[in-house]
Amino acid sequence: MAGKIDPMHQFLIEPLFGTQDWALAGHNVAFTNSALWMVLTLAAMWVFMLGGMKGALVPGRWQVAVEGFTGFITDMMHTNIGPKGKAFTPYVFSLFMFILIANLLGMLPLGIIGIHPFTVTSHLTVTGILAIVSFSIVLVVGFWKHGFHFFSLFVPHGTPLPMIPLIFLIELFSFMIRPFSLGLRLFVAMTAGHILLKVLAGFVINGLNAGPGIAAIVSLPSFVLMIGITLLEMLVCAIQAYVFALLTSLYLNDAINLH
Repeated sequence: MAGKIDPMHQFLIEPLFGTQDWALAGHNVAFTNSALWMVLTLAAMWVFMLGGMKGALVPGRWQVAVEGFTGFITDMMHTNIGPKGKAFTPYVFSLFMFILIANLLGMLPLGIIGIHPFTVTSHLTVTGILAIVSFSIVLVVGFWKHGFHFFSLFVPHGTPLPMIPLIFLIELFSFMIRPFSLGLRLFVAMTAGHILLKVLAGFVINGLNAGPGIAAIVSLPSFVLMIGITLLEMLVCAIQAYVFALLTSLYLNDAINLH
């Protein structure tokens, strides 16, 4: 149908170069648009940190921005974990910055020049891997520091003896579901926002193509709504990065301090 806009097409992973002949263990390993935007995210992180780590006595705006982000994560780790959290600050900071930059890059209005940005955090495979890595670190730290005493995390203090088996199972299930909820939350938030923006963009384009009358009724309100939702989505980009980093620090606190 002419004028039809598919809001799901923006999430399609397509090879930029390489074909099905590029296979490893039966899996296609062609370089995709998803891989490109992950590389761009890492490059943006590197440039951001490189430009802000000059250590000038009188810091410029760039250095202040980098120091602000590092100080923010450092304070969060100290508040949630204590002095022992310092060892994990680089990981949580990298996690926060990767998600934040990936989210923001996916919001760039490059479509007007024919370049379609790809939001890597709108794919559950990416957010799931980030969640699994964080959860794996929590498990390794927990067992490394406490051994089998780590299982005491699933039996709250003061639990009556007859209730221990049931409470243990409930707490264990709650603990094991963490990586799923962690990855799913980010994936759903980014996907839903981008779908809504694509649908509104379709209203704007089709309304303009239908004539001035329809454009005034449909396109103009949709465009105004797009602006508001875009601003809201930029806020969501930052909030989701913060929530992911915050929950990771809280899970690390459980593993380190057995709270």
